[in-house]
Amino acid sequence: MKAIRSQIPRALNTGALVDCVDNTGAKVVQIIAVKGYRGVQNRYPKAGIGDVCVVSVKKGTPEMRKQVMTAVIVRQKKEIRRPDGLRVSFEDNAMVIIDDSGVPKGTDIKGPVAKEVAERFPKVGTTASIVIWGE
Repeated sequence: MKAIRSQIPRALNTGALVDCVDNTGAKVVQIIAVKGYRGVQNRYPKAGIGDVCVVSVKKGTPEMRKQVMTAVIVRQKKEIRRPDGLRVSFEDNAMVIIDDSGVPKGTDIKGPVAKEVAERFPKVGTTASIVIWGE
């Protein structure tokens, strides 16, 4: 039986500057690439909630700046539609820096996290202060 998946529009382009909402020291990151993206030739990769991206730290502590890391998108402004018909959108776009196994590098995540991210990355869900599950 196939799982019913939310329809997640890929709303963030490559090159987008996104807030980093964990306590790793990074404040603003830029999306360089989207892991696992399969698109049309010459089309820029796009990312949505739950997608893993390769990012460059643009603003933050001097140790973190200019580092290339992996991060997952936990919030996006563009609304997503869940299978039960509920539509969820957030006030901002946000990412959390993770390691290769999907464990967040920070110990605290500020603000809410979408249910889709908490299901795919359980450690991100447990670290988050709020998870938007819906009804």
